[in-house]
Amino acid sequence: MRILAAGDHFVRPDLLRTALREELGSAPEITELTLPWPHEPFGPVGDVQEASGTEEQLAEALDGAELCVTQMAPFTEKVFTACPDLRMVAVSRGGPVNVDLAAATRHGVAVSFAPGRNAPAAAEFAIGLMLTAMRRITTADAELKRGKWRGDFYAYDEGGIELDGATVGLVGYGAIGRIVARVLRAFGSHVLVADPYADPAAARAEGVEPVELDDLLRRSSVVSLHARLTPETHHLIDAAKLELLPEGAVLVNSARGGLLDYAPLPELLRNGRLGALALDVYDIEPPPADWPLHHAPNVVTAPHLAGATRQTAHRAAAITAAEAGRFVRGEKLAHPANPEVQEAARP
Repeated sequence: MRILAAGDHFVRPDLLRTALREELGSAPEITELTLPWPHEPFGPVGDVQEASGTEEQLAEALDGAELCVTQMAPFTEKVFTACPDLRMVAVSRGGPVNVDLAAATRHGVAVSFAPGRNAPAAAEFAIGLMLTAMRRITTADAELKRGKWRGDFYAYDEGGIELDGATVGLVGYGAIGRIVARVLRAFGSHVLVADPYADPAAARAEGVEPVELDDLLRRSSVVSLHARLTPETHHLIDAAKLELLPEGAVLVNSARGGLLDYAPLPELLRNGRLGALALDVYDIEPPPADWPLHHAPNVVTAPHLAGATRQTAHRAAAITAAEAGRFVRGEKLAHPANPEVQEAARP
């Protein structure tokens, strides 16, 4: 069997190769392709989103390959048509957004993904964003570097808030949300969660309070978004929902930009309805130079870095290689994106 390790400069081809060798031994022939992300931004390629490289480059590298492990390669209808030997694509991401699943299924190619690969990293980053926004850490740092000592931040009206004793609402209670909740409880926070797919009894057993979204927004002094972006969750937090927040609340989004309607935020920050905003994801990535939130008060921003740890890259490679191993051995995939393909292939 020939396998293509189509890595990039984060989940590198050598990490994928090492994980595959640990899983499959020396038998498969493994070739490598290095895609340009993150040195070049990902984006739409053909009929898929958040991909890196070109269809032609990928099709050439896949010549004769039956299996590919990747993070960002663009698996489009054109690529599947050009690669008739391909039987399986293992994507080392929380969702296979760079794969045309309908085309993969038509061509009989099984697709898997890697849920939870960045959960610890993303959870830690969300907590960091909360603390940074609540305590004005980046603002104070920038002012001090400009030679301004902001001792006035000690004034009562300028003071931050603590996680200890605070009510924190988590919109989404999956792998990342659960870790965030565990950390928040250690800080002494009362944690509310809104997630229609979470088991309320299990959530209570884990020390959090499951509630409806509107109730969460009304009660939380800090709100952090951790839901998946789907057609149903697009602009889940819109202008009407934002008006439910208590005055001076802190809002954090390190999940997906599409969950949040960004248009009302500058005015809510200027008039104090929103106390602070911390973002790692955006409605446009990267935000343009004239983006209104660049000039709004009390905004913390990062360039979509929540999952950027070396451990995430190693976990991604290991989860993906394990799926490749299951496929090669004829076992059921743990994280199939189109399980009907494997089912159809069974005798």
